[in-house]
Amino acid sequence: QKSEGRPSYESKLFLKIYLYGYVNGLRSCRRLACECVRNIELHWLLHSLTPNYHSINDFRKNNSNALRNTFKLFVLFLKDADLIGGETIAIDGTKSRASNSKKNNYNAKKIERHLKYIDEKTQEYLGQLEANDKQESELDVKHIQDKINRLAESKLNYEALQKQLNESEEPQVSTTDPDARALLIHGQVVEVSYNMQAAVDAKHNLVIATQTINRNDRNALTDIALEAKRNIEAEAFTVLVDKGYHNGRQIQQVTDANITTLVANPEVVNTNKKSYSDDGVERGTTKEYMASQFTYNKESDTYTCPQGETLETKGTWHEKKDGKKVHYRFKQYRTPACKTCPVQHLCTGKADGRRELQRSEFAEAVEANNKRYAENGPLYRKRQEINEHIFGTIKRQWNYYYTNLRGLKKVNGEHSLIMLVYNIKRTINILGMGDLMEKLKNWTPNYDK
Repeated sequence: QKSEGRPSYESKLFLKIYLYGYVNGLRSCRRLACECVRNIELHWLLHSLTPNYHSINDFRKNNSNALRNTFKLFVLFLKDADLIGGETIAIDGTKSRASNSKKNNYNAKKIERHLKYIDEKTQEYLGQLEANDKQESELDVKHIQDKINRLAESKLNYEALQKQLNESEEPQVSTTDPDARALLIHGQVVEVSYNMQAAVDAKHNLVIATQTINRNDRNALTDIALEAKRNIEAEAFTVLVDKGYHNGRQIQQVTDANITTLVANPEVVNTNKKSYSDDGVERGTTKEYMASQFTYNKESDTYTCPQGETLETKGTWHEKKDGKKVHYRFKQYRTPACKTCPVQHLCTGKADGRRELQRSEFAEAVEANNKRYAENGPLYRKRQEINEHIFGTIKRQWNYYYTNLRGLKKVNGEHSLIMLVYNIKRTINILGMGDLMEKLKNWTPNYDK
């Protein structure tokens, strides 16, 4: 019997297993371990080595950063092979179901509802015990007392969740996978999931950047766009993005990085609700007097309303907050002419007839983006052609619509592996296996970049 431990397997052995497995629709470490024993192709690929499922699973679980770097390395190869155009990039996201059920995901309202139910049932059982004492009936007291004890334990658990929610300042908490979040999938459908982002180059529809987040798209544009820029070492390019990403701060940050944005402009919502004045006149903002109909004058920092009046600002910056977090700063614009304006009942729903406009600190970048979006309809319509089919292939054809891993870091590693496999398969379709292997053999990566 040997006193020392056995040598470990090389990392490239496990990478071969996972690349082979994901190319052929095998994700389970137990199934991969089984294939290592019986599959002739894997016998040749692994030189007859047969690691067990624990070792296979640990590699994927413990090497998230390495898997992400492998994806980025292949993107560099694609760029050097002239398969990346680097001019037009489409960005989008899709939801990947997490290993956490909706039952084990809680927000403040859900916890409050459970606590209310526990209190009501506890009072009901206590009432039964009290009635039993008065009537001296043969009620199973021990059975009811057990129920009360279980409710007390449940209450402690929910109160602990409530405390965790308050301390984290997060809107929800998941108990199976703490990083998973309940995200909107489509319409009113919500699933506990992750949001897999992808930046896709228009030349050959190859993925140049990917990252997984546990929030919606609204605050995701900057990170994925800047990662795409780094991965292909581009000076500038144009990004095509849907309206879910329309966010002033994000558009400003991407613009500052020399990236031209074409983010779809969301439908303007009329927030000035209708009301009635003392004389019964209906008041409320009509289409002709919505904020978009007011003209901004940059030189004087004023707005001109459809009636020709000038709205001025005192120059004070106000803060739009959500709790303690500041979303953005804005200035307010008003005019005293509202008091005597003959169409004030069409312009505002406020009882005093006063109309106020707010201008965000990011308004200039947003207006420039909206103008480009309006002027480049044919280019923007290519967005779906570039990136939508990628998610369709991954989720519908390959059945990779969920993850068994837990934790944002580990899920990022697996999704990078999925996108790497997608790029490999697509590159084979573009070049053919022979040309791809020849280019890989002759390619020397520059790790100093």
